[in-house]
Amino acid sequence: MAPPFLLCFFFIFFLLASRSIESQKHAAAALFVFGDSFFDPGNNNYINTTTLDQSNFPPYGETFFRFPTGRFSDGRIIPDFILKYAKLPLIPPYMEPNSRRYYKIGANFASAGAGALVETFQGSVISLQTQLSNHKKVVNRLRKIYGNIEASDTLSKAVYLFSIGTNDYASPYLITNSTNFTSTYSNSLLVKIVLGNLTTAIKELHKRGGRKFGFLNLGPLGCIPGMRILLNPLSESVGCVKEASLLAKLHNQELAKLLKRLAKQLHGFKYSLYDFSSNIKHRIKHPSIYGYKEGKAACCGTGRFRGTFSCGGRRPVKEFEVCENPKEYVFWDSYHFTERVYEEMAHEMWNKEASRGTYNLKALFQ
Repeated sequence: MAPPFLLCFFFIFFLLASRSIESQKHAAAALFVFGDSFFDPGNNNYINTTTLDQSNFPPYGETFFRFPTGRFSDGRIIPDFILKYAKLPLIPPYMEPNSRRYYKIGANFASAGAGALVETFQGSVISLQTQLSNHKKVVNRLRKIYGNIEASDTLSKAVYLFSIGTNDYASPYLITNSTNFTSTYSNSLLVKIVLGNLTTAIKELHKRGGRKFGFLNLGPLGCIPGMRILLNPLSESVGCVKEASLLAKLHNQELAKLLKRLAKQLHGFKYSLYDFSSNIKHRIKHPSIYGYKEGKAACCGTGRFRGTFSCGGRRPVKEFEVCENPKEYVFWDSYHFTERVYEEMAHEMWNKEASRGTYNLKALFQ
């Protein structure tokens, strides 16, 4: 018979090994993030671009981090809250040198100003195409460190979160600084190309092992302060740029159809589609219902609706004002939302009952 101390040792070893296996079995899924400024945690801090696509200066970040991180908000953004709900630590920007330490739990590739089209703000942002290339580097790193079996397991259990398209439709207005839409494509063709590029990205990630995807549809594009200010102040002072909002609406309709098709075509494909549009639109129109004091004007900026993109005074227009309490505002700056809005959106994405055939993010992480 084995000595008592050996029996004790084997029992403790078995207990620890069992717990280790159990913890791996129930380890949270990784989160890989793609997209634009709604999801960018500061990747643009590390590229050669202009302050129009950066927010690494005050008052950005003032309410949570107490310093500017590169997030286009007064505090945290949607992926930060999703990580919190998934019981994962904050993931640094992919471009940050030490980000590779976090690859097992995910990576955030999003870049402010990015679109599904390569030509959207080309040269100033990290395009979706390049974000996919960066993800490939992460995949190769995971396979090198953990081996193919464990890396494949991580990739198949991971959630792939997207916010893309806004800049593809907004850039023609912003480049001309007018309500004239100057795209070389018709509305329907532009939407088709944008969603075609998104489809290519989804299929590539699926080929790499991705099975669980989360998407935001587009908000009411013509009603953000940076678009409202383009309107004639005398005749349309309280309106929205209708054509821009209609373009976003068309995108949303086609996105919903696309995801239903992909669910039938791609093996194991599961998705969450959050109605960002309706939820933002309702807060803009009826801010008091949600406890906000202001739904149309931004907290930080200048001009009508504080729609001039000058928050922080580091952009071409230096003058700016900033509100005392961002929690009272839907919009933080001319194009982006307050931390409070992002938290509410993330909470709904995580918990809200999904429509038939789709999932909320909580279900995707299980």
